[in-house]
Amino acid sequence: MKIFHLATCISLPFWLTACALKAPPATVPLAPPPQWFAPAPQALAADGAAGLPHHGTLTDLSQWWQQQNDSLLVELIQAAQTVSPTVATAVARIEQSRATRVSADAALLPKLDASVNVQRTNMQQPLPLGTTTQAALQPSWEADLFGGNRATSRAALARLQGAQANWHDARVSVAAEVANRYYSLRTCNKLVIVTRADADSRTETARLSDLSAKAGFQAPATAALARASAAEGNGRATQQRALCDLDIKALVALTAIDEPAIRKKVADTPAPDTSATVLDISSLPAQTLAQRPDVFIAEREVAAASAEVGNAQAQRYPRLSLSGSIGVASFRSGGVTTNLDTWSIGPVSLTLPIFDGGARAANVTAAQAQYDAAVVSYRGSVRQAVREVEEALVNLQSTAARSDDARVAVDGYRASFNGTESRYQNGLASLVELEDARRVRLAAELNAVSLERERMAAWIALYRAAGGGWSNPDAAPAAQ
Repeated sequence: MKIFHLATCISLPFWLTACALKAPPATVPLAPPPQWFAPAPQALAADGAAGLPHHGTLTDLSQWWQQQNDSLLVELIQAAQTVSPTVATAVARIEQSRATRVSADAALLPKLDASVNVQRTNMQQPLPLGTTTQAALQPSWEADLFGGNRATSRAALARLQGAQANWHDARVSVAAEVANRYYSLRTCNKLVIVTRADADSRTETARLSDLSAKAGFQAPATAALARASAAEGNGRATQQRALCDLDIKALVALTAIDEPAIRKKVADTPAPDTSATVLDISSLPAQTLAQRPDVFIAEREVAAASAEVGNAQAQRYPRLSLSGSIGVASFRSGGVTTNLDTWSIGPVSLTLPIFDGGARAANVTAAQAQYDAAVVSYRGSVRQAVREVEEALVNLQSTAARSDDARVAVDGYRASFNGTESRYQNGLASLVELEDARRVRLAAELNAVSLERERMAAWIALYRAAGGGWSNPDAAPAAQ
């Protein structure tokens, strides 16, 4: 009867495994939007899938920067990713997550410890001095009856996958930041040319007005207005040059390249013709959300939280462990050696939680709350991803629609200014008319250059919104 009771107690956990623990789902179904509602630029609408910036393949998307035909931009991005503390932190998180996973997997395997000791003793008379030598192997194993350790392992794997995706997200973020600064600098240099030309024109007008006023052909007030206009133009050009210097210093901080070297590289490398950049896109597949590292990270966090709920549930049930020992020992005294080899199996230990003041139940509640928060965060990440794609498409459509109008405005205001300037030189227009025409022309030219910068910023935003070339390891090939 005693043997029966013992066998019943030992086999009880195995009977209980029939009552499977039910953790919340590791994946949350979330249908992607059936289409993007932001309109695509009309000039791009007829290109179809071939017009995607990555030509429909993730490999080409990962080489997006190389498609800009600007070797300096690629060099700066690579340099920034090498020295970026954000990327370095992401690498460290991968190593930490990998170590955590190894530790979690180790809990599923038997453990084996070894011990060796030597003892010299002085026993009671008439026994002589003796030396005891022992060596032993001590295996132990805890049966993962209710999957608690397996759940911990799954959580560690999910977080490792999330950390790997976070590394890609960090690289995309750094690349986008460098590209934004780089195009800002290129645009700034164009604006310097525009403002410098405007300042030179104002200075020449002021010079002629001074000569005319000294000769008595113009009032001193007119000459003063011209000098004020020239001062205003010089101040604007100086301010624009300072803004370019700020962009240079930002690139120095991002890439760790010396400032003189960056200035030389920028001066020696022709500015790319962004207006002719072939980065057409008419549509983005719904699977593009699966190409975003941040969405994948949020999805993996849901899986990890689900596994942690399972682990917390498992802690409320019995635990079974087995240990043993295999050892060799010898006792040497008075020139005589006595062997004392031993081995043992057990004890077989069954731990039954009875009362803990509600601690284990509270742990399950806390894990469930963490899971619910992860689900909400995941859904929020998806909505944010949809928003970023939509906003990028809106900005692309807007800049494309305004480009032709901006060029027409520049041509028209330039022609108007040239006509007004000719009339002014012939005494048929006042300086006030000339300055009004100049101000409107300058505004149109600045707007046209700034529109190029806005267009490139929209492309960079779309690159980032599309995942920046990262590929979901669980995605089907069709998603490409």
